Amino acid sequence: MDFQEKRAPIIKFEKVNFQYDSQTEKNLIDISFDVYAGETILIVGPSGSGKSTIARCINGQIPNTYPGQLDGVVSVNGKEVQTSSIFDLSLEVGTVLQDTDGQFVGLTVAEDIAFALENDGVEQEKMQSIVKNWSETLEIDDLLQSMPNKLSGGQKQRVSISGILVNNTPILLFDEPLANLDPASGAETMRLINRLSKEHNYTTIIVEHRLEEALLADIDRVLVIDEGRLVSDSTPTELLKSSILQEVGVREPLYLTAMKYAGIDISKYDFVNNFNQMNLFTEDIKLIEKWASQVSHDEYSNEKDTILTVDHFNFSYNLEDDVQTLSDINFSVNQGEMISIVGTNGAGKSTIAKAISGFIKPISGKIIVNSEDINDLSIKEIADTVGFIMQNPNNMISKTMIYEEVALGLINRGWNENDIEEKVFDTLKICGLFPYRNWPISALSYGQKRRVTIASILVLDPNILILDEPTAGQDYAHYTEMMQFLNQLNHERDMTILMITHDMHLMQEYTNRTLVFDAGKLLADTNPSELFSNAQLLKAAHLTESSLYQLGSLLPLMTSEDFIGRFMRYERGIR
Repeated sequence: MDFQEKRAPIIKFEKVNFQYDSQTEKNLIDISFDVYAGETILIVGPSGSGKSTIARCINGQIPNTYPGQLDGVVSVNGKEVQTSSIFDLSLEVGTVLQDTDGQFVGLTVAEDIAFALENDGVEQEKMQSIVKNWSETLEIDDLLQSMPNKLSGGQKQRVSISGILVNNTPILLFDEPLANLDPASGAETMRLINRLSKEHNYTTIIVEHRLEEALLADIDRVLVIDEGRLVSDSTPTELLKSSILQEVGVREPLYLTAMKYAGIDISKYDFVNNFNQMNLFTEDIKLIEKWASQVSHDEYSNEKDTILTVDHFNFSYNLEDDVQTLSDINFSVNQGEMISIVGTNGAGKSTIAKAISGFIKPISGKIIVNSEDINDLSIKEIADTVGFIMQNPNNMISKTMIYEEVALGLINRGWNENDIEEKVFDTLKICGLFPYRNWPISALSYGQKRRVTIASILVLDPNILILDEPTAGQDYAHYTEMMQFLNQLNHERDMTILMITHDMHLMQEYTNRTLVFDAGKLLADTNPSELFSNAQLLKAAHLTESSLYQLGSLLPLMTSEDFIGRFMRYERGIR
């Protein structure tokens, strides 16, 4: 880094402290680091650690939009943040938000990409040329006349990035770009970010929970933030060889976890932040197989009574359309099962969830819940048994305060005030929200809002719980806390849980059965280990081969399916 010492950093934090006006404690404490032009920096840490606060300092939202006490020096490309407007800093930093829907302003993709150019008064011919250039670079030129809100998550991400790139800012800031993407789209996005950064020499800052996928962007340095402090500033390999991730509660790549379970010292490897470039030693492959062979891989069975039956279910949002949204769907679920539902955007996952919840009615076929055809029941009657938690928390929230939102269902059921308070407090504690019980919902992060919506349904004690992407945007600590709670509900209360998810670890570690949807059809009813050993199903579900699968494929006497099953069995046993 000697060459860096001879030039000024493009981003500088020097003894930075910050406290929001609405908070009683500091959110950033004595933060100091430099970022040099052309670097790609990843910022990780648990929720509430201060990652987003650092990002807001970089793009000028602090102190312009989020008032508070900012001390120390924050400079961006020579501009002091404390004395610069958001407009001034927008010329230096292009920000891609976590919630891409909140960033769209145009009716079409072309209009959205061109928005900043129109504001700057760029003449029409030049504007069209710039939009064409970036849409081709990001491979969305065939979507220019499409409506942004009709696109897949990965396509939306590319549109948002294009809308930033037209500004030609030297710094790109990505706020959890993987939060709402399936694994295949997430991997594509990180490779795209890497390509753009290298080809155009952008300085790139990525704030992200999903470390293993984020490392695909060829990260130069990782900043680890915990409780407002910078606890590590190192290369990815240096970080992964340390114990810092475990100490702060960030999940390490799963292939490293498996190696450690097998007793392998990863410090002997020069490069550990990308499995495909590690070149495992033969003796270590043998150690991994020896360890895995000692873990039982028991067969799962559930022979309890059937609680849910989907019988030849057909549905279409447009009755005049020859292509049905759901076509001849058949499956049954036994009491107490914990099932993952997977498939690419538009496959029919959320539609079947809405159907089970009674929000939509079939063209033909039926859904039976607790021996009753729900077509004969009102949504309120169905809600006594089935709880549905949507992916976008903003579509569920109707109150301004957290306590009021979680208590609403109990109020509607006529509970008395004391019982409501006790039940709500218990649920908020379980969901990690009790310290914020008197906060306005508007003050929460996207991930925290998701937990509020989960709490608002869990408080009602449904028999069947359906969750749409329950762990998206959650850090590892809250992810684990939430999943262990759902696991507890499943085991202790025999609650039946269906989870629409793209989280490969969730489906492998917490579910024994997976329903794979594609183009409105139920493509497979299988188990996660078999799914991750079937390339055709993975492609249909828009998943990717996990590092565990790749590791398992190196074992001479054990299949990847068997290895994944044994790894997850071991994980469940030590939780």
